[in-house]
Amino acid sequence: MGKKILLEHVNVPGINTLEVYRQNGGYASVEKSLKTMAPEVIVEEVKKSGLRGRGGAGFPTGMKWSFLAKPEGVERYLVVNADESEPGTFKDRYLMEKIPHILIEGMITSSFALGAKTSYIYIRGEYFYVARILEAAIEEAYAAGLLGKNILGTNFSHDVFVQIGAGAYICGEETALLESLEGKRGNPRIKPPFPAIAGLYGCPTVVNNVETIAAVPYIVMNGGDAYAKIGIGRSTGTKLISASGHINKPGVYEIEMGITVEDFIYSDEYCGGILNGKKLKAVVAGGSSVPILPAGFILTTEKGEPRLMTYESLSDGGFVSGTSMGSGGFIVYDETTSIVKNLYTFARFYHHESCGQCSPCREGTGWMEKILHRILEGHGKPSDIDLLWDIQRKIEGNTICPLGDAAAWPVASAIRHFRAEFEEYINHPERITDVKHLQELVS
Repeated sequence: MGKKILLEHVNVPGINTLEVYRQNGGYASVEKSLKTMAPEVIVEEVKKSGLRGRGGAGFPTGMKWSFLAKPEGVERYLVVNADESEPGTFKDRYLMEKIPHILIEGMITSSFALGAKTSYIYIRGEYFYVARILEAAIEEAYAAGLLGKNILGTNFSHDVFVQIGAGAYICGEETALLESLEGKRGNPRIKPPFPAIAGLYGCPTVVNNVETIAAVPYIVMNGGDAYAKIGIGRSTGTKLISASGHINKPGVYEIEMGITVEDFIYSDEYCGGILNGKKLKAVVAGGSSVPILPAGFILTTEKGEPRLMTYESLSDGGFVSGTSMGSGGFIVYDETTSIVKNLYTFARFYHHESCGQCSPCREGTGWMEKILHRILEGHGKPSDIDLLWDIQRKIEGNTICPLGDAAAWPVASAIRHFRAEFEEYINHPERITDVKHLQELVS
């Protein structure tokens, strides 16, 4: 069994309550940091840990914290991004639902390090029941003196608020989230300035993912070096993976960075192999926005090395033969899967969720959806494949926020690796609906 940091006590009865959470070592990092550590020391430990943002970008957390401006007399904020809307990703929901206090503890400790007197949890609207769980845990923390004025008798005071979003995927982008939190339409901001300089209400702000902040208590208690020893290379610590699709054991798994992709898919400790004994066809490794890879590329790199569950190994080969860790939304497809139908589902999602601010994304996502629909309906033309390629190329890198890239990459990778399947839909639409024919295309 691999090392568990976040889910070590997930099966302890009552772990969602303050009493049981504290019986299992909860809030020890608050006591230690507030009473024995200087804020800059905590930031340095987070830097040493090598902890990277677990929301998708994978930016070093300690470095992000060190960018926070500290003008005299100006408020600073910590905002937790719990707007988990990436298709295929549900690990933050699981963590907040099962162990809400680990997030609150991480927020208190992180806010002390950042000099923030107020922090917010921005949670997606569909997680309404999870927001109620968080609010109950926050009430417990206030009652125990872990939130509010002079926490644990120290000079540090802190307040936490939960803000429920309205179901917009775009608000997962940190500046769109801040706009929404301020009561405005959730449109991404042009950067610079970055949130670390001018974020919430124009004040210096750090925006971190739920899983990222939940890892901070372990780092405070055990030191950055101890965390860095877990994992491999620059992919340190553990990672929560949302595993779904054609596997025997879907769910949320905490892995040590560095296990092989093959082990994750086929080991009984994790996914337990492909459902009904079928063959692996493809994997989306980090949520719908990352490139899809066929079985040969997801299990092995171009160099012939086993593909590892790390930021570096998954991205080895760039977006030609590699992919991305992303948010850890690991979707497995067996040999009966229609890649074109799957891509159409993704394209519909990104068209629907585009905020419309940038014309390449606003128009391009709609065009891609229409063309894919035409192909699936049996009216596709040979030129449609190249047209799709041209559209995604004009979207990628030409928008204010990463949603444009997120819409383009699945299209590019699907055409790159499964072009023959697109051609079959166009040339022989009557045959492609046959599952056996799909299996023949794989082999």
